[in-house]
Amino acid sequence: MITIRKATVNDVKQLAIVSKKAFFTPHQHAIPKEIMDNYLKESFSEENLTKEVTQENYEYHLIFYKDELAGFSKVILNTPNEHLKIQNVTKMERLYLVEEFYGLGLGKKLFDYNLDLIKNNNQKGIWLYVWIKNYRALKFYEKVGFKKIALYDFPISATETRPNDVLFLDLS
Repeated sequence: MITIRKATVNDVKQLAIVSKKAFFTPHQHAIPKEIMDNYLKESFSEENLTKEVTQENYEYHLIFYKDELAGFSKVILNTPNEHLKIQNVTKMERLYLVEEFYGLGLGKKLFDYNLDLIKNNNQKGIWLYVWIKNYRALKFYEKVGFKKIALYDFPISATETRPNDVLFLDLS
């Protein structure tokens, strides 16, 4: 059984654990351990996640498979991008699954859930960053209709960045 629901403050502890696992898997061989540890600690701390889960324009949704948290999404409504001329666009900042849930169609279900949410909020498109060597994610986004519009150096520490594609899905 698959369920999707909005995250609350009560989910933060579990969300922090799943966030770290899901980010680590595709990036583990590309980011030095010390930098990875710091990024995970800062980006997915319970304090940071609590702030974001309670922020008005942030939408966190959890996907469960057989009552186990399999992943989550984070979208930020009405977030412009410098490479887009249109307004009323959403940034999809995270669409993460824990590796043991790959191949079950959960990512597509969670994406479709977010797509409905975004359309219901009168957004004209979705943009996101994806690491250029995250081939699994790139293939997924291409399959659902995203197009590359730019490159972006994603900061993972004060001294290091990773090249990311900026992708866009036009909904207008």
